[in-house]
Amino acid sequence: MISLTSPVETRAHGWSAGAKLAALCGATVVLFAQEGLGFHAVVFAACLLVYRLPGGRFFRAGVKGLVALWPFIAVVLVWHLVIGAPVEGLVVVLRLLSAVALANLVTMTTRLSAMIEVVRWLAAPFRRIGVNTRALEIGIALVVRFTPTLADKGAQLAQSWSARSPKKPSWRIVMPFTVLAIDDAEYVAEALKARGGLNR
Repeated sequence: MISLTSPVETRAHGWSAGAKLAALCGATVVLFAQEGLGFHAVVFAACLLVYRLPGGRFFRAGVKGLVALWPFIAVVLVWHLVIGAPVEGLVVVLRLLSAVALANLVTMTTRLSAMIEVVRWLAAPFRRIGVNTRALEIGIALVVRFTPTLADKGAQLAQSWSARSPKKPSWRIVMPFTVLAIDDAEYVAEALKARGGLNR
């Protein structure tokens, strides 16, 4: 597992994690409240501009996270073309890209420990009534750190299949991918148990 925080320092790295997460929630609400194609095109262009400001290295890392969405984008566009609503399809795609771009921007400029502190602060009322919130904190950390790792392993499996067969991998890599995910989960579970589990 590796940290998703970008090593390229930006002004946003010094901003409060809570403020960035709150702004992300507000921006997401606005994105889903708007239906205009022009609005979403401008927002997505602004997201790309924000990625470009810190330099090429930061921009490439940010765009790489968006490229992983291409299967979902393809399905959405094809479906909306089939039903005769291409404009609505573009709106959905741009909304998805902007939302993920903003979320990825927060992740790239915020330490995971800072995000966990925000979750811990939000869950404080539940701890007062005896609820163990450590599972929630660790769960969020694992999702954030393992999602790109699993995506990378899936891409490696697809490449391995393509190198050995002229057929597209499609559903054929689901089973080995599932086994890899289970193996990773077992390793993490063993590591957590060795460190006291979720009750520390």
